[in-house]
Amino acid sequence: MSIQKNIFTCTAAMLLTMSISLSMPAQAGNAGAFIGGVLATKVIGNMNRQTAAEEQQAANSSRQAAPAPAPAPAAQSPEQRISQLDKLAAGGYITPEEYKAKKKSIIDGM
Repeated sequence: MSIQKNIFTCTAAMLLTMSISLSMPAQAGNAGAFIGGVLATKVIGNMNRQTAAEEQQAANSSRQAAPAPAPAPAAQSPEQRISQLDKLAAGGYITPEEYKAKKKSIIDGM
């Protein structure tokens, strides 16, 4: 539920409560305020339940709309992996020590 709708509903509940308490005769004492308070509590409770239901529905729809995970990339040949490693080293993304260690593990895995 949007914030503006919440504000509007709360304002309407408060105005309704005030109008009920003001329209009661003086001899009624605090009965009008009590009834208005009960009514406002009911309206706000309904608002909270509706908000919770909408949030749950949004969470459920986002779980259903999630795309399927991407398929695992095809296994690369050792030449392709070393070529990719060369690009990382040339771009400065890995240190020379990391380059040597990874290249050794690629060659050892052949």
